[in-house]
Amino acid sequence: MTPLATPDLLRALHFAAHHHRHQRRKGPDAIPYINHPIALAYLLWDQAGVSDPIVLAAALLHDTVEDTEATLTDLEHHFGPEVAAVVAQVTDDKSLPKAVRKQRQIDHAAHLCDRAKLVKLVDKIANLQDLTQAPPTDWTVARRRDYCHWAKQVVDQLRGTHGGLETLFDQTYQGAIAALPPEVAEG
Repeated sequence: MTPLATPDLLRALHFAAHHHRHQRRKGPDAIPYINHPIALAYLLWDQAGVSDPIVLAAALLHDTVEDTEATLTDLEHHFGPEVAAVVAQVTDDKSLPKAVRKQRQIDHAAHLCDRAKLVKLVDKIANLQDLTQAPPTDWTVARRRDYCHWAKQVVDQLRGTHGGLETLFDQTYQGAIAALPPEVAEG
């Protein structure tokens, strides 16, 4: 397959925006969900110097199969088998219990292809940035702390993928932990 061109990336953005159009992030401002995939593509391009259109398209589309009615067949039809394969590798099986899905991310992270590792890595960075700047309104401090530690477990399996992004993750992780208010003992 020939590399995706700018029009293909715009089609990926349009596809993701259409499929996420009714979704909002869980923070207090309930920003449109599409801001999240855009943040991933921007981090890849701006912070990591990634210009691989397959990776950038997969970043834009990374949650469409997991969180919308879009299918991997749809992605393959519109964006080709390489993009669909990367998205497949970063898509959780929502039929499994949450704890199983989270453990699978840890267990499988080291076995992802290099392109999927980049998408997974920036996904964790963006999620921690959002958790620090606008945490979900119903998340306790303990849940936020647990998410930070779990994200680090996933990223630790991705080490050796991209030094700059790994450093950014480490800084983001430390900032997220430092920003957590102290837990209040239940009495």
